[in-house]
Amino acid sequence: MAKYYTRMGDGRRVEATKKQIMDDIHAGLADAKDCSGAKELDANEVDHLCSILCDENRIVSVKPGSEIVLSEDGGPYKLMIDSGSSGNGIDISRTDSILVHERALGMDSFQLAHIDYSIKAVKPIIAYEMMVMEKAQALSTVPLFYGAMPNMGLYYAPDGPYGNPADLMREFKIEEAMTAAEAAAKHIARDIEYVSAGIMAAGGEGFNFDTTASAGDADFAGTLMGVERFRKSCPEAYIIIGMSSENVLGIHGSIKYAGKVVAGLYPHEQVKLAEKAGANVFGPVVNTNCSRSLAWNLARAVAIVKQCELASKIPCHVNMGMGVGGIPMAETPPIDAVTRASKAMVEIAKVDGI
Repeated sequence: MAKYYTRMGDGRRVEATKKQIMDDIHAGLADAKDCSGAKELDANEVDHLCSILCDENRIVSVKPGSEIVLSEDGGPYKLMIDSGSSGNGIDISRTDSILVHERALGMDSFQLAHIDYSIKAVKPIIAYEMMVMEKAQALSTVPLFYGAMPNMGLYYAPDGPYGNPADLMREFKIEEAMTAAEAAAKHIARDIEYVSAGIMAAGGEGFNFDTTASAGDADFAGTLMGVERFRKSCPEAYIIIGMSSENVLGIHGSIKYAGKVVAGLYPHEQVKLAEKAGANVFGPVVNTNCSRSLAWNLARAVAIVKQCELASKIPCHVNMGMGVGGIPMAETPPIDAVTRASKAMVEIAKVDGI
């Protein structure tokens, strides 16, 4: 029986028969339905997904005319950083890196970012970042955003002014933990309003709030409150909310936005709150299980993202990189897995961007 090269969720290259791949697709779809309530793909979509995974070419793509736009996070540091095992480590300025991505790599949009990629870290240096944004805008052509993570963990002790909910809960100080999370959420909303106003005044087209809800449900609620304020003060801004995981972690447990408890929400529910807050684009995330196959992970991711697309009134740019969107959890994800995941998201989940 013929075998096909494929991947595991950690990037390992393995062989599998078509039946094994099909079995993993169905198992992934069942898990997506069980976790998020996402509808399973129909028979034609399942066959199409299997054909993408079994394609004998190393790199696959969509047909001409079916291309979608690309956005990103991390900004110019994709060229600049060197983590030791990946990254380019090129001695280049942020402005030059933006121009390389625009003029040589063909990005549809790009963003300026600071190396300490967080709202709290950017706030005290906003005047400097405004100068860099103004210069980059004068030289570049594509839409140029500013990017930063809400990263509400920085507002908790020992880095911030509020008690750490994790520490407080270990001491059974539940009320104090919830109060600290609520205070931090209000604080980050104020900081988002302040930082975004500076960026827009310097000519920015908008803002990418990347890895939203990384510190749990209060992080998500605080970001949404900040985006709502941002939208009211800058109606012309183009706002992207990209998530950190498929499910909002309930650290607080009962914090609400627009009257809805945000803990436990999946992408098709998250996007409705992002719309209400004023986002223009939503970035759904589906996490990769390293012990499962590419077929299992991709089927699960496609089903959950398709459900998000069906629920959304705004464009969805699915987050696809190491460990999300069906792509293996590897610092430099294998191109065969990346292109198969991208093609499936475009042709089956019908995403608006990646």
